[in-house]
Amino acid sequence: MDSGMTSMWRARVLTIFPDMFPGPLGVSLLGQALDRGLWSIDAIDIRAFAEDKHASVDDLPFGGGPGMVMRPDVVGRAIESAQTADPDLQVVYVTPRGTPLQQAQVKTLAAGPGIITVCGRFEGIDQRVMEAYPGEEVSLGDYVLSGGELPAMTLIDACVRLLPGVIGAEASLEEESFESGLLEYPQYTRPRTWRGMDVPDVLLSGHHENVKVWRNSQAEEITRQRRPDLWDRHQRGNI
Repeated sequence: MDSGMTSMWRARVLTIFPDMFPGPLGVSLLGQALDRGLWSIDAIDIRAFAEDKHASVDDLPFGGGPGMVMRPDVVGRAIESAQTADPDLQVVYVTPRGTPLQQAQVKTLAAGPGIITVCGRFEGIDQRVMEAYPGEEVSLGDYVLSGGELPAMTLIDACVRLLPGVIGAEASLEEESFESGLLEYPQYTRPRTWRGMDVPDVLLSGHHENVKVWRNSQAEEITRQRRPDLWDRHQRGNI
């Protein structure tokens, strides 16, 4: 869907599987925000920009090798169409060779007007596309998926949930993992005792400062154990 409005955050997704969208993005809080017009998404079929009768979007790689590569002329026309419709949006390529996506980068993208994200398939996109249409290349991790659609959904989810009015308790965003450079502290709710395990007494004390200190110490310990890279960065930032 595409409202045509320019004041809301917009996502234009270039894909050969437009029926995958909005998918999970259309349910829960993000789906409610979509219905309320807080953001919009337009899934654009790359095959619509092919010029042969088979709507081909890929071809054999020069130099040999397995698989197929997405053609620059077809993908290029799709990007040009999206940029013509919405020239202010940031182009983002989701690819295993991109820089790891960080929360700070998500916040920057969420603060802008929106993104054009290009979902690669097969062995990837012809390099000349990235050179002709410069954008950010981001990776969600050191692994390979069948295509860029799921990473694009993840990226859009991460951005949209930061938009004003999407998350009801916006103060909770400030205490999530990565916001302070640390992983989030453990969370507990009722029942107070479950399978012989009790909620930590400090959380039942009603002493807000003690709770704050406990949560921070837990966040530090978890980060130190599980993500030494984040812990080192956090330590350097406190020097």
